[in-house]
Amino acid sequence: MSDHACGSCSSSGSGCSSQGCSPEDAKLKKTLSRIKHKIVVISGKGGVGKSTVATNIAVALSLAGKQVGLLDVDVHGPSIPRLLCLEDQKPHIGHEIIEPISYSKNLWVMSLGFMLPSKNDPVIWRGPVKIGLIKQFVQDVAWGDLDFLVVDCPPGTGDEPLSALQTLGPDAQAVIVTTPQGVAIDDVRRSVNFCKQVGNPILGIVENMSGFVCPDCGSIHNIFNTGGGEDLAKEMGVKFLGRIPLDPEVGRSGDEGYPIVRVDHEGPTGKALGVIIKSMLNLSESLQENLKMPSLDELKGKNGMVRIAVPVAGGKLCMHFGHCEQFALVDVDTLTKGVVSINMETPPPHEPGVIPQWIADQNVQLVLAGGMGAKAQTMFTDAGVRVIVGSPAEAPENVVANYLAGTLVTGQNTCDH
Repeated sequence: MSDHACGSCSSSGSGCSSQGCSPEDAKLKKTLSRIKHKIVVISGKGGVGKSTVATNIAVALSLAGKQVGLLDVDVHGPSIPRLLCLEDQKPHIGHEIIEPISYSKNLWVMSLGFMLPSKNDPVIWRGPVKIGLIKQFVQDVAWGDLDFLVVDCPPGTGDEPLSALQTLGPDAQAVIVTTPQGVAIDDVRRSVNFCKQVGNPILGIVENMSGFVCPDCGSIHNIFNTGGGEDLAKEMGVKFLGRIPLDPEVGRSGDEGYPIVRVDHEGPTGKALGVIIKSMLNLSESLQENLKMPSLDELKGKNGMVRIAVPVAGGKLCMHFGHCEQFALVDVDTLTKGVVSINMETPPPHEPGVIPQWIADQNVQLVLAGGMGAKAQTMFTDAGVRVIVGSPAEAPENVVANYLAGTLVTGQNTCDH
């Protein structure tokens, strides 16, 4: 592996700046690697409440203690500023950086609506300009370290949702919003196939405006069709995240700029949104669980053996996963907790996503790393390999010995990609 290969490249889909990427692409990769989970809210049908759903998802995740960004890429109809009562806010724009608007201590927002001279001004742009803006809003906004970036797209399968998914990369997951009626289901079915064709995973389908919440008694009445979104999820083989009722309080709170999940989280709609974000919280919790220090007994080895991989450069653990020269593959007897053998192996050429799969193919159960980007960590998790970051730059045999003795002290993740 070359000295200039970056850890983010191994999981982002292309090489780093010194391998031919432009400075802009390198900046984009660095920004994305600091975002653990990207959720793009889309729908093939307009008027299904997509922006309201995206806003309440972002607020709910922030109320759960997650660091969240909310990006509005609806260029022609940005509604996020109004939904969050931020219409009068203006972002600070510096040299090659834009500061997002702070909604709370752990929710930051960006929208073209913040930059328009007047809310009555139309945005008359063609595709290339919109595509450029979306990329700029990802790479130039100072999002920092986020657990989630929630992106609100306009309806359809055109420039904005396509650009958002392509900019965020193949690990960005789609949440598709529909209403129960057949006329909406037909358009939303196209959204499901759209995601499959562009290669992005679908987190699930949300059925909005499913039933009516009586303002007097609070009960839900199915005065319209219901279940269309759930039926579509079964038909298309994707997860059904839940249904949100048609609630007069949602419209009122949206007009006033106070998301329903914040002001009435115990009501029918707030509880429904709580069910929906559980799938998203599980994404974060599964990654965090994977990064906890596992005991040797927790690792699922074969024939009483566990294999541990340590990225090495100059005879010591490499503090940046992407800069390593070789991997020390250390075989450990789970009964005696002793090292049986250490083999130095050179990984295959540095290509997108190759190293995590190569490690898994070597029957490795655990990687002890100094620094590793969030995307690479996720890929190791998906391949069934546990990861510990923040390990010290010592000889690999010493790092493994300390782990086996329970004395391995880890610090911060040294990867800044």
